[in-house]
Amino acid sequence: MTKGLDSDRHTAWRAYIEASQRLFTRLEDDLRVASGLSFADYHVLVLLSEAPGQRLRMGELAGRLVFSPSRLTYQISSMQRRGLVTRAPCPDDGRGNEAVLTAAGLLTLREAAPHHLHSVRTHLMDDLDDAEVACLTRIFTRLGQRLTGANDTAATATAPGDS
Repeated sequence: MTKGLDSDRHTAWRAYIEASQRLFTRLEDDLRVASGLSFADYHVLVLLSEAPGQRLRMGELAGRLVFSPSRLTYQISSMQRRGLVTRAPCPDDGRGNEAVLTAAGLLTLREAAPHHLHSVRTHLMDDLDDAEVACLTRIFTRLGQRLTGANDTAATATAPGDS
């Protein structure tokens, strides 16, 4: 049988789950009102805007977003219909595709960013002191690295031909 959490860890876990869900919902609601973008739309636009040539291979983008390939295909198709991104063959590998940021997508991101950053500050960052920000950074950097490593380990454990 799995060992339970002690009282302090249970309280911390529940506080994290409930507050993180409320925070995500608030940030996404604010983003939708200000720009019409979902959180996933915004994240795709940010990642593409930061990438060389404002383009990323679909597999790399899926990994960075922590999306399944089918979820990314749906996301990019939705954004493509709105003119925010396009799909193009990879120049160095004709078998793969890349998501490419359009001028309209970049403009949409530039218009949405100040509103989104205001929301992030209002609902999270302005309530934290420097030590709390440093603590959150340490915790989530370490957790992200560990979870990424666990995903990499699981991916390499698949049978040949499965990937």
